[in-house]
Amino acid sequence: MEAFRSFSRPGEPPSIGEYLGKERIVGTPALRKEGVAKVRGSARYIDDISFPGMIFGATVRSSIARGRIQKIEFGEGVIWDEFIVVSAKDIPGENAIALINKDWPCLAADRVNHPEEPILLLAHPDRHLLPKAVAAVRIEYEVLPSVHSMEESERGDVIVWGADNVFKKFLIDNGNVDAAWDQADFIVEGEYTTGAQEHLYIDNNGAIAAYTPDEGLTIWGSMQCPFYAHKSLVCLTGLPEDKVRIIQVETGGAFGGKEDYPSMIGAHAALLAMKSGRPVKIMYDRMEDMVATTKRHPSRTRIRTAVTKEGKLLAADIDFTTDGGAYSTLSATVLSRGTIHAGGAYYWPNIRVRSKALATNCPPHGAFRGFGAPQSLFAMERHMDRVASAIGMSPEELRRRNFLRPGLATATGQKISEDVNLEHLLARALTISGYSAKRERFSRENIRAKKKKGIGIAAFLHGSGFTGSGERYLNSVAGMDATAEGKLRVLVSSTEFGQGTNTILCQIAAESLGIDYDAVEMAPPDTGIVPNSGPTVASRTSMIVGKLVHSAAIGLRQTLQASGLLGESWTTPEFCEAAKTHVAKYGALRSDSRYEPPVDVHWDDQTYRGEAYAAYAWAVYVAEVTVDMLTYGVTVDDFVAVQEVGRVLNPTLATGQIEGGVAQGIGYALYEKVQWERGRMANGQMTNYIIPTSQDIPPIRVFFEEMPFGHGAYGAKGIGELPMDGPAPAILNAVSHATDTDFNAIPLLAEDICLRLALRQTVPVEAVAV
Repeated sequence: MEAFRSFSRPGEPPSIGEYLGKERIVGTPALRKEGVAKVRGSARYIDDISFPGMIFGATVRSSIARGRIQKIEFGEGVIWDEFIVVSAKDIPGENAIALINKDWPCLAADRVNHPEEPILLLAHPDRHLLPKAVAAVRIEYEVLPSVHSMEESERGDVIVWGADNVFKKFLIDNGNVDAAWDQADFIVEGEYTTGAQEHLYIDNNGAIAAYTPDEGLTIWGSMQCPFYAHKSLVCLTGLPEDKVRIIQVETGGAFGGKEDYPSMIGAHAALLAMKSGRPVKIMYDRMEDMVATTKRHPSRTRIRTAVTKEGKLLAADIDFTTDGGAYSTLSATVLSRGTIHAGGAYYWPNIRVRSKALATNCPPHGAFRGFGAPQSLFAMERHMDRVASAIGMSPEELRRRNFLRPGLATATGQKISEDVNLEHLLARALTISGYSAKRERFSRENIRAKKKKGIGIAAFLHGSGFTGSGERYLNSVAGMDATAEGKLRVLVSSTEFGQGTNTILCQIAAESLGIDYDAVEMAPPDTGIVPNSGPTVASRTSMIVGKLVHSAAIGLRQTLQASGLLGESWTTPEFCEAAKTHVAKYGALRSDSRYEPPVDVHWDDQTYRGEAYAAYAWAVYVAEVTVDMLTYGVTVDDFVAVQEVGRVLNPTLATGQIEGGVAQGIGYALYEKVQWERGRMANGQMTNYIIPTSQDIPPIRVFFEEMPFGHGAYGAKGIGELPMDGPAPAILNAVSHATDTDFNAIPLLAEDICLRLALRQTVPVEAVAV
């Protein structure tokens, strides 16, 4: 990674550390807060935790895609009196996992809508007896017709949700698309599809629940969003909010898969604990985690564009559709982000995006890194290459002529106010990768080559934070306090699951207080201790929560100065001693900060127009590939990632985020195929759900441009989801260049290439010269 600036942004006053003549902490590769415990093996994940008298839980699941439950029998060979059994009748509150809607049952009561839907819960002191007991439960069904594709759902021959199988629709209509076709020299059409993707975090879903009538319910779990689980458990149990406590334990990866599902497994553990009166642990094995939990939404995008012979984009008519599975879960918000990003990083004087999320009878799809944007951006970036081919222009030149620039507006009418320079990012990426020379050489040498090489690009953007009015709705709070020993703590519900939350927020706090990084620690993400700073999703932690931590730290410092315990300058020991003295003399020392939206951000939920995001991150990626014409395997040989993400707060963690996202994107593009059989994932194990290994990952060359954002902590914007958006289209653009054949669906496996090339006929670009 190239060097970057490490000083105040233009117009920003120096940090308190600079006032005190200290080196900055923000912008340095501070060591991970939790790194030592992980390296030494002392970090305790959910399956490392045990309580006296704890028993173990398991789930009895549906074996069919859709039907009515007719009869449940408990078979022979099991001493059922030793087991705790929970059904929907045992739920004291609402039988729902409360996310956006309440249509997702905690336990199926009289009908099932997807394979692996939970029906019964069992618990026993000996976890090894549970598989036999689960297998001994026999359920008879009246099988009902089911739906297993977006096309079936659209036809509506079988209605499985609501009146029309549609969870949510959006419409963006800007300009006059219908009038633009007559002005076009070319009209280009295409259809693009993306498959489901499994999160495959290292640490499977797990939860422990304990309950007493006096103390209430406590859940420990591997999760991203403690207050999401808190809301759902209050709804399910009917308990007062102060009688439900959610504690995140060490979490080994999440990628969105632990945003929604911990509410389900936590609810199951809670019901068993409430009925048994004992602590209950539920821990999924790898197969159960893969077949039963949420995935990335499959998608289909149809694009029709009007373009001049000079390469000016005149209009786009986009139809974006996602498969939401059996229940709505988070499909509306995934669809929203995908819809807003569908136009890509380009200026469209006329654009219409119609989108919908459909119901099918597979397990519900949910949150996954990128949250809808990787699907719609894949389509747009493949389409841009096809438009370039249709009009006889190079892919990079077509993009350059149509990039969003300051003063131009996005599809939602949001004027670009940042001084973004996508042309510079593109030029830098092309230069670093040697794109132009390689593209010409590969095209020349591929004619007779048995191993054909290609190079492709993707240019894209990703909005930071919740969409539209989402951050106003969250109304997040972050805080800082001091312990009786004078230790400074960051108080947030934002969680660490490998991405660096703890480290980044402690760097921001230490910088804001003018003290050493080691003098700041994180309070445990426990809803009984920390305020609700919102979910750890949507690339919002550094920008939104980090800014709140910065403000809370300033408030705490000002409190100490106003009390006379802290002067105009101080050392770290002096600051900690002042905090300790304040706690002893006056009691609690705490400062909270509540989110206040920027005054120039306005969003209309009804018209879907306005500032969809306070800021965007921008990127250009270049992928170089080899296609073996004997095996049809694709190897990614080199990858260049150039991005602008505001201020880089920690170069090591930022680089790791990009490298990890690119690796995950390579899997999305070339390896990770979910095989569906009547709504069930048939390849739910790591022997046949293939992910890239270290041997499959090329050198990933990461470069940052910094354009600090005024409303982010020390200029930070979002970074975590951005690198998921670009790899797949860049790679397929490279494969299409290598083979001179269009591929418009992912994952692209060797057999797909073999079958496609066997036809020896390129899928036609629907280009009409007007």
